[in-house]
Amino acid sequence: MTSASTSRGRRSGRRSPLASAALLLIGLLATGGAYAALTSSSSAGAATETQVTKLAEDGQKLFAANCASCHGLQAQGTEDGPTLIGVGAAAVDFQVGTGRMPLAASGPQAEEKEPQFTEAQIEALATWVASLGPGPSIPDERYLTGDDLPTGAELFRINCAMCHNVAGAGGALTQGKFAPSLMGVEPKHIYEAMITGPQNMPVFNDANITPEDKGNIIAYLEHVETSGSPGGLDLGNLGPVSEGLFVWIFALGSIVAITVWLTAKSN
Repeated sequence: MTSASTSRGRRSGRRSPLASAALLLIGLLATGGAYAALTSSSSAGAATETQVTKLAEDGQKLFAANCASCHGLQAQGTEDGPTLIGVGAAAVDFQVGTGRMPLAASGPQAEEKEPQFTEAQIEALATWVASLGPGPSIPDERYLTGDDLPTGAELFRINCAMCHNVAGAGGALTQGKFAPSLMGVEPKHIYEAMITGPQNMPVFNDANITPEDKGNIIAYLEHVETSGSPGGLDLGNLGPVSEGLFVWIFALGSIVAITVWLTAKSN
């Protein structure tokens, strides 16, 4: 009888009450877990969006108080300053982060000085300006250095050395303008200058120089700055002009002085 009842139970397809309870529990756990994951993701996204909105609002207030007199309340530009719509966060981070903006005084070009804003304020300004139109963003940390120094040196000589000098020491341009020295400049600001083209500098987008090669250029400049001058006194790394001036003033001057002294002694 027992075996016959068991066979009838199997043929009827009945499940154990424990199996049904286990399946119900698994289903509830899976549904609850999925709901919790979706809810937390949505909450995180909403929090991030709220933070960006708050940052942009703070940036707009800072802009109205410090920049609108030249660039207009909506950054549309005026007779005293260009429009900033579409310049992107990178341009703001470079100009304000290096102290070039706000402009201290009118002149051939904005000069570097101590920044007038904190990092948090610069981020807020950049966030608001970036919200006005698409433009270059602040570079990712992984692109701020490279490991191919020969490529970086070659690219720098081809694209940058005619203004900044092969050693990045800077040089004079026309009409009172100049290419600044690149020694001691933060890698982030060098990268931002390449993608925004401040002052007389051309823009090097990713089609001209890839992000990786921009990092190689930065690595080359860091190498020049830290390696010193293997040839001795570098005279400011300004090239044949400073070297020739040194020869004329000190070397030839010394020869003339010795000649005068010998002549006077013989007389």
